[in-house]
Amino acid sequence: MRVVFITGGNKGLGYEAAKQLVTKGYKVYIGSRDLVRGKETAQTIGAYAIQVDVTDEISVQKAADRLNQIEGKVDILINNAGISGGFNPPRDITVETMTAVYNTNVFGIVRMMRHFIPLLEQSAQPVVVNVSSGLGSFDMVTNPETMESKVNSLAYCSSKSAVNMLTLQYAKGLPHIQINSADPGATNTDLVGDASNNAKPASEGIIPIIRLATIDANGPTGTFENQHGTMSW
Repeated sequence: MRVVFITGGNKGLGYEAAKQLVTKGYKVYIGSRDLVRGKETAQTIGAYAIQVDVTDEISVQKAADRLNQIEGKVDILINNAGISGGFNPPRDITVETMTAVYNTNVFGIVRMMRHFIPLLEQSAQPVVVNVSSGLGSFDMVTNPETMESKVNSLAYCSSKSAVNMLTLQYAKGLPHIQINSADPGATNTDLVGDASNNAKPASEGIIPIIRLATIDANGPTGTFENQHGTMSW
């Protein structure tokens, strides 16, 4: 049985992904900052919960240590935890806002990779999915025909561009691990809220996440995909 760990797994996209992976026969651990809420959520879908705050190095290390004790490996890591930081125009952005967004969306992935790579390397086929966004695609945000071009969010958009570059660099440096970015699109979650009139259910947003999480050994690495297939960077 393949073991999955999902950050931010107690709600939104993380919850929907966890629920679907459980139904597919995977052993799923959801990472949650609030362990009580995490356990309550996990029990409803047949998953397990581990406390983790991706902005806290010690918390991430403890989560990795706990999984090492229980499973001795992680087959699939889904870096899903993220915040928007608000959709403020660039003139209103502060260093504090940028720091908060990057601390979760970007540095959170670095912390997770730092402590989970040893667990992934115990898997016969390790996989990492970084949940990104079309708002981090230079091509999409400069194409006037896309919804992404209408959104001006300096902190969030730039953080997701950084996530995509993390994906590429990790994939290049760790060729024995399949590492890809997934764009769920605008979904009805706490992260998006009313920011988009075209938001779809989270159950649709997880399509590329699930597809990339369940690839076989011949699957891709270093790619950026949405529900329709490969995306431009």
